[in-house]
Amino acid sequence: MPQNTARMLQTHPNPASVFDQGALAECIDACSECEGVCTSCADACLGEQGHLMHLVHCIRLNLDCADVCGTTGRILSRLTQPDQNVLRAQLQACLAACQACGNECEMHARDMNMQHCAVCAESCRRCEQACQHLLGSMSA
Repeated sequence: MPQNTARMLQTHPNPASVFDQGALAECIDACSECEGVCTSCADACLGEQGHLMHLVHCIRLNLDCADVCGTTGRILSRLTQPDQNVLRAQLQACLAACQACGNECEMHARDMNMQHCAVCAESCRRCEQACQHLLGSMSA
């Protein structure tokens, strides 16, 4: 886990959070990584000129997932007076986006041997698990 996210969370003057700081830092980092990987996968799919028409849905899911992950990471980074309902809804949205994108990319990795989609699917699964972990740790 990159140290800067955890260090930044520890230096916050209002460190009280609804989450364990280690799990929170891990999720923020997973969201950030997934945002970049999904953006890169969309670009790689655009470069697959011979298969572009088969990849339109994948590209859309890549871009949606990248946006949702980026937003989730930024929302989770704000520790001052968070609203648990907003946090829960955002984590659920991120989880759904990562599941959809991961499923699509796994299919392209398997059926079309697209390695960029395999890397993207792995990143989506890591982010999905990190979001699920944080959701599970929230009080009902």
